[in-house]
Amino acid sequence: MSDEKVLIGVIGGSGLYHLDNLTLEKYVNPETPWGFPSSPIAICSLAPSPTKIAFLARHGAHHTHHPSTVPSRANISALKSLGVRVILAFSAVGSLREEISPGSFVLPTQIIDRTKGIRPCSFFEDTEVVAHASFGDPMSLGLVRWLEGRVGEVLEGVNTNREKKKKEAGEGGEGGEGEVKLFKDKCIVCMEGPQFSTRAESLMYRQWGADLINMSVLPEAKLAREAELSYALIATATDYDAWRPQSATVTAVEVFKTLKANAEISRKVIAAILEDLQKAITKEKLLLEEVGTMKYSIMPRTGELREEDKKKLGYVLPEYFP
Repeated sequence: MSDEKVLIGVIGGSGLYHLDNLTLEKYVNPETPWGFPSSPIAICSLAPSPTKIAFLARHGAHHTHHPSTVPSRANISALKSLGVRVILAFSAVGSLREEISPGSFVLPTQIIDRTKGIRPCSFFEDTEVVAHASFGDPMSLGLVRWLEGRVGEVLEGVNTNREKKKKEAGEGGEGGEGEVKLFKDKCIVCMEGPQFSTRAESLMYRQWGADLINMSVLPEAKLAREAELSYALIATATDYDAWRPQSATVTAVEVFKTLKANAEISRKVIAAILEDLQKAITKEKLLLEEVGTMKYSIMPRTGELREEDKKKLGYVLPEYFP
C-alpha cells in the first residue's frame, strides 16, 4: 500500500489521457496482486489548492489497451491503495436515442451487460472466498445526484461561452459550437467489442430500453462496488451507433471528430467540481454510501482462510482481511 492519500480518483476514457489543466505533482505506479494499472497514475492538484486527485488513463497513456484486456482489477485496487474513496469514470459512448446527440454529456444509472465473460470481473476470482456484492443500482446514486447539479452548472458555462462566440461572429457567422446537453437516469449497454454493433443489435438494444452503449463500464463498476468505492460514470456521446437507417454505421473516424471537444469539456468539469467534491466526501457521508457494504456480501466460512487469499484480498479490502 502507498502512503499517498488521495480521496478522488478519475479514470479517463478514449480521448482523455491527461489532465493538462491541473498541476502534475508526480506519477505513481503501484504493483497490485493483479499486476500494474493500465497507466502510471498521475497525482494532480488545482494550484494553489492542496486538494489532490489520482488520474488514470483506462486504455493507457497512448491508448494501447484493448477494451477486453484493460487491467480493471489492477486499476481499481491501485486507486484504492492510494486512499481513493470516490471514482469519477469518463467514457466515450454511442447514443441509442435521437435526443442524445454527439457532444452530449450523460450520467447513466443503469447497465445492461453484453460482455462475453472473458473479462475478470471480481477480486474474489481464483480465491476460496465467495462474495455476492449487491449490484441492483450499479452506480452510486448519492454521488450521481450530487454530480447532476455540478456538471450541469459547468455545461451551462460552456454553453454561455459558445453563445457569446456566436454573437461575436455575427449573424450567419461560423463562431461558436452547438449546445452541450446533460441527460440523467439513462441506461447504458456494455458490449465486448472491439467491433462496433451491427444494425440489428443496435435496434435490439433500443427495444430493451437502453440509451447508450460503450465497451468500458464493466467490469469497472462491479469492481468498484467490491472495493467499496463510490463510482459514477460521466459519459460523453460521440456518435449514434448503428440504429439510424438514414445514417452510415459508426466508424472510428467519426468518433475521433468529437473526442477532442468532449475531452476539453471533461477537463473543465473535473477542475470546476474538485474542491466541492473533496468537501462533500469528508462532510457528506452520502457520497460514501458503499463503505461497509461488503460486510454483508462475503459468505461465512467454516474453515481457515488461505494465506495467499488473505494477502490478495487484504490489498483491496483491508477492512475484512487485515
